[in-house]
Amino acid sequence: MSTDQPGPRALARARTIADIKRIGREHLATHGAAALSLRAVARDLGMVSSAVYRYVSSRDELLTLLVVDGYNALGDAVDAALADAPDDPATRFRVTARTVREWALAEPAWYGLLFGTPVPGYAAPADDTEAPGVRVIATLLGIIDSAFRRGQLTSGQDLAMSPKTSADFATIREQFGLAAPDPVIAAALTAWTTLFGAVNFDVFDMYGRDTFADRAEIFDLNIDQLLRLLGFVVPCPQGVDRSVR
Repeated sequence: MSTDQPGPRALARARTIADIKRIGREHLATHGAAALSLRAVARDLGMVSSAVYRYVSSRDELLTLLVVDGYNALGDAVDAALADAPDDPATRFRVTARTVREWALAEPAWYGLLFGTPVPGYAAPADDTEAPGVRVIATLLGIIDSAFRRGQLTSGQDLAMSPKTSADFATIREQFGLAAPDPVIAAALTAWTTLFGAVNFDVFDMYGRDTFADRAEIFDLNIDQLLRLLGFVVPCPQGVDRSVR
């Protein structure tokens, strides 16, 4: 008889943990990460507070579970969007950027836990969160590196940087299997931070309520600028597909 399938007790435990995370996400959206409480989660699940600790040992462990799930949900959304995207790095960069924005606007509280204000007293454990946390940046770096390998980027200028920073770039190159030189990696770094900065401005309403009538177009203009920074030749506005909002 195969023992590969989990037994009833393991399945029940997995369902309870899934319920705890679901209620945790609801509380995250309603009360914010700083107010997340295992006692409150237990109350909404109809459990005594002592029982919930058999499944999740602390508020910090629950936050970590939600962080890992959030990074993976965002990574899964990007992977799904790219599955049918053309094999063109500029297009794939744009699809990735738009997908990050769409996911963030659909899940503002979850996104805020990942990329917003740090939760007081909580530090995400790197062993658990690093791998899922770099999924999207790894995708972006792969897209940019593919463009470099295909000769689609204009030549970057040499940059003045310290040996320490150059060594850091070499580590990134080795970690992600990149061929791109330092100037391209520097541009990719700026693209990464600017992309998430632009998403933050949208999600956290940092532009001001009435500043822009069409924020999706503003976001696309930001992406155009990032593509130019990376060295892509970006079409004139008439040739840019802005149909995905």
